[in-house]
Amino acid sequence: MDPEVWRWVWLGAAAVFIVGEISMAGTFFLLPFSLGAAVAAVFAFSGAGTATGWIVFVVVSLAASFAVRPIVRRLDATGDPISVGAERLIGQTGVVVTELSVGADRMGTVRLGREKWHAEATVTTAGSRSADPWKPDGPGPLPP
Repeated sequence: MDPEVWRWVWLGAAAVFIVGEISMAGTFFLLPFSLGAAVAAVFAFSGAGTATGWIVFVVVSLAASFAVRPIVRRLDATGDPISVGAERLIGQTGVVVTELSVGADRMGTVRLGREKWHAEATVTTAGSRSADPWKPDGPGPLPP
């Protein structure tokens, strides 16, 4: 392929890797490849050959991969400290406000903290009941 074309190939590859990284937020998997492709594009625009572009891409991608690993490990270790929606209520104990019935035909209401949530009852293996929060009470129609 013509070296003139490789500068656009590297630039396009960098853009595709960045868009992929943005769409898979939090993984940092494609970030090193996007950096490698961007640096290879700079080299290609400066007149470097095809082989040089590939060498630069591989070396920069590997170096960026090793540089990003500690950041990824630290982010994975801390986890997500702030959950949103019903995810933040998993494992919390609530007070039943409106009776819960087993089955999807009727939902009850459970108070968790200062919020009321619609919930349906499930029977656990021990025979005790647990509630799955569905939606907070508030303005707007609620499902039957």
